Amino acid sequence: MNAESLIAHLRVDHPKRFRIADVDPADSFGLDIEKAEARTMLAEGVKRLADLQERLYAQDRWALLVILQGVDTSGKDGVIEHVMSGVNPQGCQIHSFKAPSEEELDHDFLWRNITRLPERGRIGIFNRSYYEEVLVVRVHPEILAAEKLPPELVTENIWQHRFKDIRAFERYLSRNGIVILKFHLRISKEEQRRRLLARLDEPAKRWKFSMRDVAERKLWDKYMDAYEDMIRHTSTPEAPWHVVPTDHKWFAHLAIAATIVERLERLDLQFPKVEGAALAEMRKARKALMAERPGRGKYQ
Repeated sequence: MNAESLIAHLRVDHPKRFRIADVDPADSFGLDIEKAEARTMLAEGVKRLADLQERLYAQDRWALLVILQGVDTSGKDGVIEHVMSGVNPQGCQIHSFKAPSEEELDHDFLWRNITRLPERGRIGIFNRSYYEEVLVVRVHPEILAAEKLPPELVTENIWQHRFKDIRAFERYLSRNGIVILKFHLRISKEEQRRRLLARLDEPAKRWKFSMRDVAERKLWDKYMDAYEDMIRHTSTPEAPWHVVPTDHKWFAHLAIAATIVERLERLDLQFPKVEGAALAEMRKARKALMAERPGRGKYQ
C-alpha cells in the first residue's frame, strides 16, 4: 500500500457512516516490516518533514495545526517525540492542554485554544485540544457543571451546539490559512492495560502512572461512544479526522508522518525568491565580503 492509499484509509471521508468498532487498533494495513526498517522509513519521513517545515517557515503564509486526541497511553507524547524529532524548534509550537485554570473557566470553551494557535509559518501541535469539551466533559457531567454556564444553556442539545461551533471555528481557521490535521489515536483496551502495567513495572516509567488512568478505564465504553459521535459530527472536508491504529507504535508514527508530509506537499511550499533591487544589494554585499583580506584586525 502506498502513502496515498494509506492516508485515504485513515481519513474519515464519510463521517455519518463511521463506526469506531470498525477500526482495528492493531491494524497495520498489510505493512509487515522489521523495527529496523520502520526506523529507516520514519527517518526518511522526518527528513522530508524537516525540509517542508523550513519552506513553510520561510514562505510565512500558511500555518499547520496538528491535533492529537486519544485516551491515556495511546501514544500522543510518542508521536511528538518521534515524528517531530527533525523539525526546527523555532518553527514548531507544542501545547499540552491539562485541566482548565480558573482564568480559563471564566472564558468560552475555545478561548484557551485560540490563544495557542500557531503563527504563520509555524507548525502547532495540540496534545489534546478543544475536543476535550465533547469528550471528557461529556463523560464527566461534574466538569460541565464547573464551567459556570448559565443553567438555561445546559440542555440536552449542548453537544450538538458545540459540534456546530467547532465546525464553524475550523472553517474560519482554514479560510485564514491554518491547515488542520486531526488524529484520533485508536488503541485497544488490552494494549492500554499492557502499557499501564509497563508504567508500574519499569522504574523509569513510573512517574507517568496515575491512579486516574485506572479509574478512567471503567468508563471505556462511554469514551468510545463519545469519540464516535465526535468524529461523526466534526470530520469535514476542510478538517477531516484521521483515525490511526496505535497498538503498534511504529505504524502510528509512520502513518502520521506520511499524512503530515503529504498535506504540506500539497501546499507547494517554496522559498521566497530574491529579485530586483534586493538581489542587486546582495551582489554588492558579496563583492564586499570577497574583497576583505583574511587575517586582518585585532580579533580573529
